[in-house]
Amino acid sequence: MGGIELNDRAIGLLNHYDIEVIRTRKGRGAILCDTENGCFIFKEVIGNPEKLKLQDCLLKKVSAYGSVEAEQIVRTKEDVLWVEDGDSRKYFLKTYFDNRECNLYEENECEEAVKTLALLHNVLHLEDAEVAEFQVTPFLIDREYEKHNKELRKVWRYLRKKSQKSLFESALLQEYDYYLEQALEVTEEWRDFAKEDDLNYIKECGSFCHGDYQYHNIIRVGQEFAVINFERCVMDNPVRDLCLFMRKLLEKSEWSIELGDGLLNAYNSVRPLSARSFVELYYRLAYPEKFWKIANFYYNSGKAWIPERNREKLELLSAQEKAKQAFLEKIFRTLS
Repeated sequence: MGGIELNDRAIGLLNHYDIEVIRTRKGRGAILCDTENGCFIFKEVIGNPEKLKLQDCLLKKVSAYGSVEAEQIVRTKEDVLWVEDGDSRKYFLKTYFDNRECNLYEENECEEAVKTLALLHNVLHLEDAEVAEFQVTPFLIDREYEKHNKELRKVWRYLRKKSQKSLFESALLQEYDYYLEQALEVTEEWRDFAKEDDLNYIKECGSFCHGDYQYHNIIRVGQEFAVINFERCVMDNPVRDLCLFMRKLLEKSEWSIELGDGLLNAYNSVRPLSARSFVELYYRLAYPEKFWKIANFYYNSGKAWIPERNREKLELLSAQEKAKQAFLEKIFRTLS
């Protein structure tokens, strides 16, 4: 449960808030608090607590527009965003929707979730003065990919030098040339397309992303969806969120062209993608993110025993590659 334990000291921090807690229970790395005014969640602040100010600002904008229901950070009686325990750990309180998550296996629900995302993107933006106030640094995808590529090269060199290889390591090395070449090619093509104008484009849009738009952060509330866990919010092209949500679903559906087309149509029905964002979505989906994750996880884990799950993920990736390329060809590359 992170830094929080269900003891009197941790629960005592709730006295800083103007809520009457009826009971507490364990949540996912947090404490759920039942009150007469609904459910709240008490979590440890991960990273720089100053980011909570940005998060709070964005959530207030979402609330003000009213098109999407989202969590809200609760301020203390002293009107601050977090509290601190005796060990200098910081915690914050949010509203919580104690309902079920989006069902990934219901296509209609997934299309609803994408429409909710589009509505969210319509309001997740800040003015120049606000960006300056929060000292926000825009995310640049080419820098992220260059970092990934360096890590891929490092793992490749390690595997090449290793004299005795496990079955998984041999299989990973066998796939390496294909995916490394793919990663380098996608990165170079994106740079040629963006022409080093990505930073200005993102700044001009003033757009922010949820940062972790996955099914467990999309909660059914009545006939609508509510969105939670904005801790990874970031200034970036909104296709970041769309790409993450689509990739998760497409990997589970063998890169179904019909599903992908339905998700894109659902998003576009609310917030049409610009031509530039459509191209960026292609490159984000085309980058071999899954292979990088497998290789990076392997390299940074203990190698004396390699989990069977690693091999299964690699086999699934290889088995789906043809379907993924067919999807990219049909949905993106055949368009003029």
